[in-house]
Amino acid sequence: MKILLVYPQYPDAFWSFKYALRFISKKAALPPLGLLTVAAMLPNEWQKKLVDMNTTTLTEENIKWADYVFISAMVVQKESVKEVIARCKKFNTRVVAGGPLFTTAYKQFALYEQFELSDVDHFVLGEAEATLPLFLEDLQKGRAQHIYTSNGHPDITKTPIPLWELIDMKKYASMSVQYSRGCPFNCEFCDIIILDGHRPRTKDKHQIVAEFEALYRQGWRDGVFIVDDNFIGNKRKLKAETLPALIRWSQGRKYPFWFSTEASINLADDEELMQLMTKAGFDTVFVGIETPNEESLAECSKFQNVNRDLIASVKKIQNYGIQVQGGFIVGFDSDPPSIFKSQINFIQRSGIVTAMVGLLNAPPGTRLYQRLKKEKRLLPGGSGDNTDGTINFIPKMDYETLINGYKNIVKTIYSSRQHYERIKTFLREYKPRRVRKGKLHFYQIRAVVKSMWFLGVKEKGRRYYWRLFGSTLFKKPRFFPLFITLTVYGFHFRKVAKKI
Repeated sequence: MKILLVYPQYPDAFWSFKYALRFISKKAALPPLGLLTVAAMLPNEWQKKLVDMNTTTLTEENIKWADYVFISAMVVQKESVKEVIARCKKFNTRVVAGGPLFTTAYKQFALYEQFELSDVDHFVLGEAEATLPLFLEDLQKGRAQHIYTSNGHPDITKTPIPLWELIDMKKYASMSVQYSRGCPFNCEFCDIIILDGHRPRTKDKHQIVAEFEALYRQGWRDGVFIVDDNFIGNKRKLKAETLPALIRWSQGRKYPFWFSTEASINLADDEELMQLMTKAGFDTVFVGIETPNEESLAECSKFQNVNRDLIASVKKIQNYGIQVQGGFIVGFDSDPPSIFKSQINFIQRSGIVTAMVGLLNAPPGTRLYQRLKKEKRLLPGGSGDNTDGTINFIPKMDYETLINGYKNIVKTIYSSRQHYERIKTFLREYKPRRVRKGKLHFYQIRAVVKSMWFLGVKEKGRRYYWRLFGSTLFKKPRFFPLFITLTVYGFHFRKVAKKI
């Protein structure tokens, strides 16, 4: 068999970091970890190629070469998915589809996107460890079915190391590893528990260290994003086994990576856990804060965020040397008219530089989706990008008020003045236990020069750039590389904000 694994293109969005990546001459932020893992599950004797359309052009020759094209995607990639499937159909190349888009919404995808289910030869849904072996067995016997699903959640200690040799690592800003799946919480708008369940399942310490070692042997010496939706879902195992093993490996390899991940805000309650994470090399965590409005938090069952000083929690994490990136949402039924001003004030006071503010959307299958469907408030479609200024339901708040209020948040917090103010607030609180070291790359030097030109000369907010440039360089020189990174992020955010 000749297998072509295709990762569709992302639109210009908050997390694409498209405009920031140009400063460091990279094509994409992260590799397609799911497809690389699936590739490792296929028979060794099969020929395999991978095309990430965010870094490489998908050619007709690629498609003609393959016996099967495997596609994995998220909802936000659906336009590119349709294009890929249509091109495969043109050359009669068979298509196998999986991943979050198809697992949670393949029927809605067909209904709203003028897409025929028969255009995909085989749907391999859910987690590949459970359904892919069934498909491969049937394929070998010549009786492959149209749809494969599974109700259970597999043991991920059997998951193989991704097939890293299928990609050109130089095209990516960071690598990625998965340690766990599942989240113990039950937020109404979140589809993670549909995909991965409530009970966090983890890889064992030897397995996760082996994955880091595989990246190391491929020559990687940069950031690694641990993609778990809640890295601290099983805190006991993390503290007793996983982090101590990771610390030993990092120390033995002289800290070749620095780590980022996602976690719930209750990370701030566990000082031992934060100490272990920073000792292992973690310096960034994304936290779903959502809203400073308690009624809205209760409405969406985000109880881990209720009855706490969220600003104090953020600053405590920052004080332990971990930068907090934050997710925020407007559009809850309980949101008052003042929510837009409240969100701006919270974000500015928190010093969360990378603040993703989106409109509430209802992913298929979630409790929110079911509730809105029952209330007859769902709208057809949905882009899958909660930062593009669109929603897929009828809000309680006046629609124009909601959309204009959202646009005002984005315009305000991503403006040069507000963005640089947050950098200044963050650097006051940030107390890293160890500073990144390593070889200085030419692309990093070029990024500094580009930032000086685009942000210090061409942009209207250049005076804010130079003020913080000088004070950071001379008063906090060890933070200067981080300062450059955050200013470049701001350039990207402003580009995205203009499109919104």
